[in-house]
Amino acid sequence: MKKIALITGGVGGIGTGISKKLAADGMFVIANYLIPGSEIPWFEAMAGAGFDQTCCDAISTDVSDYAATEAMIRVIEAKHGQVDVLVNCAGITRDASFRKMSIEQWRQVMSTNLDSAFNVTKHVIEGMIAREWGRIINISSVNSVKGAFGQTNYAAAKAGILGFTKALAIEVAKKGITVNAVSPGFIDTPMTQAMPEAARQEVIYAIPTRRMGVPDDIANAVAYLASEASSYVTGTNLAVNGGVHLYQ
Repeated sequence: MKKIALITGGVGGIGTGISKKLAADGMFVIANYLIPGSEIPWFEAMAGAGFDQTCCDAISTDVSDYAATEAMIRVIEAKHGQVDVLVNCAGITRDASFRKMSIEQWRQVMSTNLDSAFNVTKHVIEGMIAREWGRIINISSVNSVKGAFGQTNYAAAKAGILGFTKALAIEVAKKGITVNAVSPGFIDTPMTQAMPEAARQEVIYAIPTRRMGVPDDIANAVAYLASEASSYVTGTNLAVNGGVHLYQ
């Protein structure tokens, strides 16, 4: 029987890469999304990679809402079965210098980037414990340890993800569940492609490998942590950033 993988924020550039890779590894993939219509290009990308709706599904829920998240998990369980692999990938940015940052900008980022990991994990962990198998992979960021101007909210949330990862890993290790984090650096997605070319080149020059990552770089890391091959790896943070973290 196929393992079921849920990727929150799964229809974005990185989420789509992870979805395709886990589907290629034989999992049934479910992408969570928020904005209506954003699932359409995701389904198209999955179909283009050879995965139809016998291999994947998408569900719209605001994972920053605890009750809505519980309802989403119950729908998934009724339709597809219990979640075996959870990738907490949902995230937003609301950048501003700290002096100009509003409480709304702070709370939006914390609720989407950090609270969502609690909300979704809370509603799948008991099933994993009962089955004595599970994989939880939390997407953090190089800025969780490096920092970035205008991102006190984002850096704090992503640093929180690392603490969450380590503490939960200790609690469930004896139950056959691993909990790990992946910290991307600059990834070549539509968001970074929209940067002015001069700014892009400046970013690339600051990366030791002299290139931005691609979604597959993150997807490959997630796929390893989701596999049987990683059963002795838990509580770790896998930095996938071309060496940018070496300069912290």
